[in-house]
Amino acid sequence: MRGLAAPLIKLGIFTVVTVLSVAVLLTAIQNSYFGSASDYKARFTDASGLIAGSDVRIAGVRVGQVTEVALVDRHVAEVTFKVDESRRIPIGSIFAIKYQNLVGQRYLEISRGNGPMNAVLAAGSTVPESQTRPPLNLTVVFNGFKPLFQALSPNDINQLSFEIIQVLQGEGGTVNSLLARTASLTSTIADRDAVIGSLITNLNSVLDTVNARDERLSGLIVSLQQLVSGLAADRVAIGSTLQPIADLTTATAGLLEEARPPLRDDIIQLGQLSANLNDNRGLVENFLRYTPQKANNIGRAGSYGSWFNFYLCSAGVSIGFGGTPISQTPLGLLGIPDELSLPPEVLGGGFRCNA
Repeated sequence: MRGLAAPLIKLGIFTVVTVLSVAVLLTAIQNSYFGSASDYKARFTDASGLIAGSDVRIAGVRVGQVTEVALVDRHVAEVTFKVDESRRIPIGSIFAIKYQNLVGQRYLEISRGNGPMNAVLAAGSTVPESQTRPPLNLTVVFNGFKPLFQALSPNDINQLSFEIIQVLQGEGGTVNSLLARTASLTSTIADRDAVIGSLITNLNSVLDTVNARDERLSGLIVSLQQLVSGLAADRVAIGSTLQPIADLTTATAGLLEEARPPLRDDIIQLGQLSANLNDNRGLVENFLRYTPQKANNIGRAGSYGSWFNFYLCSAGVSIGFGGTPISQTPLGLLGIPDELSLPPEVLGGGFRCNA
C-alpha cells in the first residue's frame, strides 16, 4: 500500500490541476461574468453582431455582460445585459454598439450623456431608443468611398499589392520599387484632392438627407415590413390562386388557338376590302360628298307624313314605228299645262317645275 500511495497522490494532484485548467479555459472561452450584478434592458433599431456573452464596457473597462438579444415590437432589438452592482449608471447615459476587433465581434459601450450625473438608472430599467446608438454600417461607409476608388488606377493598386507580397516573401530587391509605387500612389491620392473633397461633401449630403428624413425612412421600413408580413400571412391564399391562374392561361391560349384561323381570314378579307376601296376611291369620295344632299332631299320629300310626295312637272309622248317618231304630243295638248304653278308650301322651299 505504501508503494501505491505516492502514485495515487500524484494522480489526484494531476486530476485537480487538469479540472481547474479546463474550467478556467471554458470560462475564458465563454467569456462568463461572475459576481453580483444588476440587470438592465436597452432598445436598439439595429443590434447586428451583438450576441449573448458580449462585453459591456465603460471607458474600455469590462463591467458586465450581455445576456440576451431579442426582437420586440416587430422591428426593435431589445438587449438584456447585466452590470456590476458597484457601478452606478447615470440616467442620461448613451448606450452604443461598437466593434471589438477586426473579426467582427462587438460590445456594448456605456458613455456619459447629457443628463444629470446624480440621477442613477434603476436596476431593471429599459433604456429607450433615443439613448441608444446602433452599430456602424460598413457597407454605407465603403459605398461613400466609391468615388475615391474609381479615381485610383486598378493597375497601380494591383502592382503595389504584388510588390508588398514580394517584400513579405523575402525579396528585398523590390523595396525600392515598392517605395516608388507607394510614393506614386500617394501622389495620385494627393492629386485627387478635389475628388476627396467631393467625397466628403457627398457623405455629408447623404447623412443630412437621411437625418432629415429619418421618420419617413422609418415609416417606409415599417410599411415594407408590414407588406412582407401580410404577404407571408396570405401565402396560403396566394398559393391557392396560382393553379386557377394557370388554368385561365391554358384556356386563353386554347381560345386564341381556335380563333386564329377565322381571325386570319377576316384580316385577309379586310385587306381585300381596303384594296377595293382604294381602287375606287373616286366613287367613294363622290358618294360621301353627295350623300348628305341626297339624304336631305329625300327627307324633305317625306317631311309631310309617313309618305313621299312626288310631283310630275312635265312629260312627253312619242309615237313611231321602227325607231322613227310619228308625232310628239306635249302635255299641253292633253290638257296638262307645260308649267305647273304650285304653291311654295307644297313644293317645299320654293322649288318650281320648268317645262
